Amino acid sequence: MRTMRSFVGLDDLERAVGEDLGCSAWREVTQQQIDLFADATGDHQWIHVDPDAAARGPFGRTIAHGFLTLSLVPVLVSEIYTVGGFRMSVNYGCNKVRFTAPVPVGSRLRARARLVSLDRGGSGARCILDVTVELEGSDRPACVVQPSPFWCRDGRRP
Repeated sequence: MRTMRSFVGLDDLERAVGEDLGCSAWREVTQQQIDLFADATGDHQWIHVDPDAAARGPFGRTIAHGFLTLSLVPVLVSEIYTVGGFRMSVNYGCNKVRFTAPVPVGSRLRARARLVSLDRGGSGARCILDVTVELEGSDRPACVVQPSPFWCRDGRRP
């Protein structure tokens, strides 16, 4: 059974540097998500949005955009851990991103996270995570990324 980690504050979170924080629940990638992402980004390449053409393509069905997979990381990671004592968390950026396997429509993804570092500053702290977006039934992950959330006490960014 999956358990969310809850950290009381920065001292508690800082003690977890180097630890595996756990994994999120599995989440299915639907054609509707892919189509909406294509509309939002203007990327309507057939491999993503044309099921008939994609059925004849290299993957036998449509695949999710790599950046759609990346955009799921914040919601997946939010299922893994929380930090108390902060007004909000914002995405500060990513250090590394690799899309290591295609994500066919109907696939299920989950994130696994490890806390790499925590840097305090100003109104909060910036974390660096190692996140692997696992693709159910695959030996290769869909994505590996090093996101950097910033936990804000007062809503201001660093």
